[in-house]
Amino acid sequence: MQINFGQFLRRRAFISPQLEATVEPAVGGRRLSFRELNARANRVAQALLADGVKPGDRVALLMMNGAEFIETFFAVAKIGAVNVPLNWRLVADELEFILKDAGATVLVFDDAFAAAAAELQRRGTRTELRRWVQLGGTTAPFAAAYEPWRDAASDAEPEPAGFDDDLLYIMYTSGTTGLPKGVMHSHSTVLWAMLTLSATADLHWGDRFLLSLPLFHVGALTPAMGCVYLGATLVILKAFDPKLSWELIRDEKITNTLMVPAMLQFMQAVRDPAAHDTRSLRWCMSGAAPVPVNLIQAYADMGIEIHQVYGLTESCGPGCLILGEDALTRAGSTGRAYFHTDVRVIGIDGRDCAPDEPGEVLIRGPHNMVGYWKRPDATAMALRDGWLHTGDVGTMDAEGFVTIRDRMKDMIISGGENVYPAEVENMLLGHPALADAAVIGLPSPRWGEVALAVVVLKPGMSLAEAELLAWCKGKLASFKLPKVARIVEQIPRNPSGKILKRVLRERFLGQVHAPD
Repeated sequence: MQINFGQFLRRRAFISPQLEATVEPAVGGRRLSFRELNARANRVAQALLADGVKPGDRVALLMMNGAEFIETFFAVAKIGAVNVPLNWRLVADELEFILKDAGATVLVFDDAFAAAAAELQRRGTRTELRRWVQLGGTTAPFAAAYEPWRDAASDAEPEPAGFDDDLLYIMYTSGTTGLPKGVMHSHSTVLWAMLTLSATADLHWGDRFLLSLPLFHVGALTPAMGCVYLGATLVILKAFDPKLSWELIRDEKITNTLMVPAMLQFMQAVRDPAAHDTRSLRWCMSGAAPVPVNLIQAYADMGIEIHQVYGLTESCGPGCLILGEDALTRAGSTGRAYFHTDVRVIGIDGRDCAPDEPGEVLIRGPHNMVGYWKRPDATAMALRDGWLHTGDVGTMDAEGFVTIRDRMKDMIISGGENVYPAEVENMLLGHPALADAAVIGLPSPRWGEVALAVVVLKPGMSLAEAELLAWCKGKLASFKLPKVARIVEQIPRNPSGKILKRVLRERFLGQVHAPD
């Protein structure tokens, strides 16, 4: 049987027509069944076909979280076109690069991004866009209004197009270093991501999943597609709100969610145990960065399991996942490989590392990317002999539990010893006055590099930089300890919660000097 991922929404609507597909608190509590969501997706698909969109054409989505994103994504999939989800935090120049690189001919955008869309439209042939569709607001003169455009079309199922190894979406990496690369996933790789997700994670029919991360990120898109595949309800937030999240967990009987560590910290700060009932919540998945052990313990004290997940855009999300009681007894580990996934840790000689020896993490599975769009050299570097080379440093113990240490490029070499910033950041976050922490390497004429701690204080707290350095002593080996600290208002992060170390280096290197 040929696989078209868009048809999975049709199948779910056939099997579970009355089941709630989406709930949107920001849109008057709008609730759509799977039957209604599929009908809307069909209308979008028919509208795109009427606009001349053909299989293989790229359709860019500059949209906030919402049913419209989901229905458009599945509509594009149904007709064999290729989705290009856009990071809406980017400026016009960055969006122009991605749109031009992808060769997108259609842009569907929210009114919140009308100014960026207008700027792109003024640039004319610097992109290949020829059709503009605007959701909400006062429709720009060069665009069609989304709802009339959609609702004027038939809700009949379009003839399926695009199957198996044909592309389903191109998702551009965050570009923390260099220009973003377009990660290509096919109908087949995404199906395998669904299969390994459903065989590994405790997510099933009738669950209610709170979606807070932006859908242009794989950490949101893969769970969202998984909810359609499995028959779970998506409770969708346009933007993360920690207090509202607790209220939705209580009122909507949320069973599971995914949040990055920084979001969990914000949630922890505003929880009211008397008002926020969490009995329905079975687990919260967390990834994008190693979860501090003290944060895992804090949530365990609330009766909430934090399941640390590890994966990449290139793996369509799945890599490793920790489950159940292991989440606490092995706090800090990201667990074992997903069901349809193999994971290795190798040294610089390419051989498998001994248990607990650090090396590069490799992932193999049918959910790995097809490659990087128009980047054969980068694809050849990342995919070798069927293995995805992640660039992450980790260890694997004798029982197969993986612990992610850091990005290889972020590792600090101090006096010939490897220092993993994530380990130092985890230690720093144990200080009661700190809300956030990042560690980068600072050039040192004596040691090569030393650790610079960049920290954010909790509201109302005070702490001198020298006091923080003194507090660190004895908590890690001396070569790992920060030698310099700086207190800032905010640590820069990308939409998935990863610290933008490049931005910190640009700010501090050359301005801050290591002690003699």
